[in-house]
Amino acid sequence: MPLVTLTLNRGKSAAHKTAILDAVHRALVASGVPPTDRFQRVLELDAEHFRYDPSYPDLQRPRDGDFILIEVLFSVGRSVKVKKAILAHLMAGLVEEPGLDPENVMVCFKETAWENWAFGGGRLLHAS
Repeated sequence: MPLVTLTLNRGKSAAHKTAILDAVHRALVASGVPPTDRFQRVLELDAEHFRYDPSYPDLQRPRDGDFILIEVLFSVGRSVKVKKAILAHLMAGLVEEPGLDPENVMVCFKETAWENWAFGGGRLLHAS
C-alpha cells in the first residue's frame, strides 16, 4: 500500500493537484499496485516554508515555482528496476498532464516493513 505525499507551493489549483496525483497513481498501478489502493495527501506550503536549492545536485535547468516533491512510502521489497519503471511512467504522465517540466519534480521512495502498517481499527494485518 503506497502512501503518497505531494508537497508543493501554495496557490496551485485543485485541478493541477489532481492531475499530479492521478499521474502518480497511474504510474503505481502500472507497476502492479491495485487500482483501489489510493492513499494520497497534499501539503501546500508558503515559499518561506518550502525551501530548496534551484539546481542541486544535477539538474539540467533550475527549479522554479512549479517545483514539487513527491514522497512514496512503500512496504519493503520494491526493486530498483520497479522504481525506475515507476519514475519513467510518472515523468511521462506529468509532462503530458499537467505539463510539468521533469526537472521540477523530485521523487523520494521510502520503505517500511509490513508490521508498521495499521490500515484501520488498530489492526496489524501482516504481523502476528
